[in-house]
Amino acid sequence: MSDAGPPAPFGVRDRGGDPPDPAPPPRPPPAPPRGRSTVSWIVGVVVVAAIAYITLNTIRTDAPGSRGIDPGDRLPPFAAPLALSSLDGDANLATEAGQGDQGGRPACEVRGPDVLNSCQLAERGPVAIAFVAARSETCDRQIDALERVRAAYPDISFAAVAIRGDRDELRATIRRRGWKLPVAWDRDGGVANAFAVAICPTVTFAYKGGEVEGTSLAMIDGVALRQRLQKLRSGR
Repeated sequence: MSDAGPPAPFGVRDRGGDPPDPAPPPRPPPAPPRGRSTVSWIVGVVVVAAIAYITLNTIRTDAPGSRGIDPGDRLPPFAAPLALSSLDGDANLATEAGQGDQGGRPACEVRGPDVLNSCQLAERGPVAIAFVAARSETCDRQIDALERVRAAYPDISFAAVAIRGDRDELRATIRRRGWKLPVAWDRDGGVANAFAVAICPTVTFAYKGGEVEGTSLAMIDGVALRQRLQKLRSGR
C-alpha cells in the first residue's frame, strides 16, 4: 500500500510511492470591502494568514513519533508473545512492579521460550528490531531483507514485531515467507507506541546494552543495511 491509500489497522502507513503534491500557494488577500474600516480589514487578513501558515506548517511537519526513538536513548523494555507460540495477551511494558495495564512485573523480568524480550536481546549484543503491519508487502520485504543477512551477523539479535492484525494471518505469513527470526505479536499496539512507530517499514537499531543507534524509516537492504549492522558490531 502507499501513502495515498488507507492506513494500516494501527495507523502505520507504508513509506514509498510518490510524495504528496505540494500545498497550493495562498491566494492574494482580497481588497477591503466597502463600508468597513481599514483597520478591521487588516486584522481580518492577518488572522486568515496566520491560520493558513499554521495549517501549511502542520502538513509539512512530521507527525509526533515519525522519527522513531532518538539516538542515545534506551530501548524501551517490553515482553511480548511470540506469534507462533500459544502464549496470549498484550505486551508487558512495565518498568517497575505494579504498573497496572503496563504490567504487574517489570517487562525485563518476563522471559521464556514463548516471549520476545527487548532487555534480553540487548544483553546478548546489538539489536535490530523491525516492525511489520498486516497486509503490507513493503513491511514484509523489510523482514525478508533482515532474514537474508542475519546468518552473517550471529552476534546481532534480529527480531520483528507485528502490530495488531489477525494472528492466524500473521502466522501464515511467517511460514509462507520462511522467516526464522523471532516475530512477536503486539496485540494492542503498545510496543509500537513505545518505539514511536508511525510509518512502515521501521527498523530500530541498538548497541549491546540497549543504547539506540538510530531508526530506519525506509526500506533498508544491501550495502546500506550491512553498513548499519557493521556500525552496531563495532560499537560506534
